[in-house]
Amino acid sequence: MSFDPKSPERYSRQTRVPGIGKAGQERIGKSRVVVCGCGALGTVLANHLVRAGVGFVRIVDRDFVEISNLQRQVLFDESDVIGNMPKSVAAANKLRAVNSAITIEPVVADIDRTNILDLCSDVDLILDGTDNFEVRYLINDAAVKLGKPWVFGGAVGTEGQSMTIIPGETPCLRCVFEASPGPGEVGTCETAGVLGPAVAVVASYQAAEALKILAGKKDAINKELITFDMWINTNRRIKIARLLEKRNCPCCKQQNFEWLEGEHGTQTTSLCGRNAVQVSHRVKNKLDFEGLARQLGVSGSVSHNKFLLKFQLQEAGNDYEFTVFPDGRAIIKGTDDTDKARTLYAKYIGY
Repeated sequence: MSFDPKSPERYSRQTRVPGIGKAGQERIGKSRVVVCGCGALGTVLANHLVRAGVGFVRIVDRDFVEISNLQRQVLFDESDVIGNMPKSVAAANKLRAVNSAITIEPVVADIDRTNILDLCSDVDLILDGTDNFEVRYLINDAAVKLGKPWVFGGAVGTEGQSMTIIPGETPCLRCVFEASPGPGEVGTCETAGVLGPAVAVVASYQAAEALKILAGKKDAINKELITFDMWINTNRRIKIARLLEKRNCPCCKQQNFEWLEGEHGTQTTSLCGRNAVQVSHRVKNKLDFEGLARQLGVSGSVSHNKFLLKFQLQEAGNDYEFTVFPDGRAIIKGTDDTDKARTLYAKYIGY
């Protein structure tokens, strides 16, 4: 029996859902979406989108697969850990085997103010699969500037929250959360852990909102902030529509894109639950991993593939692991001190 990846039976159960139908499915199939981040939230989001038949899915992530990811990041397995696979590439490999009838574009990159407009300008919808507010505020600035809808989501411990943002029609992220939480103000994966099912629920809320928007059913979107705690069994829906009129938001009302313009944010970021720091020190041309491996080999253990270089170092009784990417970005594991990470980067990478 021959297999047709474009068979109408593929989405038959979805087209029977009231509100989607054949016309909605056709719209979904012509849609373009970017998933910003491919960790716990992003893997569930990308999985839902690809199985739903979204025509083009761009998956952007800066990171590589580690064994601690396997507890909740549903597109990865042990072979991805062994192979030091970038998350976006590993996810795309899995998802192409699920649906070969659509286009999946993996991008190994750190989302920052220099690239977010390019990553988002040619899509219909932006989905938040990140783990930090800095990138979320960048997404919010980009979405408002470009007039693109986006869906916010977050999960820490047993709690989750989600909100849908349609620029000009609903409050934006800064209407609701005026400023990014300061250090110690909210829990992280390191301090509170994270429950896999909580992540899956948040991302499923986000994916459902995405399908409503892509099917042309914006009247069905959620216009409230949803929050829940799966451990103590609480759910809240917070009405936020009034904020659009009541607050003179610097982003959606004043059109001041402070995160895009570099007034906020850093080039060095502590990574959630990892005892690691990312140093974003970009280089004009891709790094020569062969040459860099030779230089670093006198100081520690080095291995590399075309996606990344790993360098293990012992210094002053401390163990560090560098993961260096072709664009000059590095994740330095073994410290959560951003100043120490910058020092190590300059000392060993030399840029």
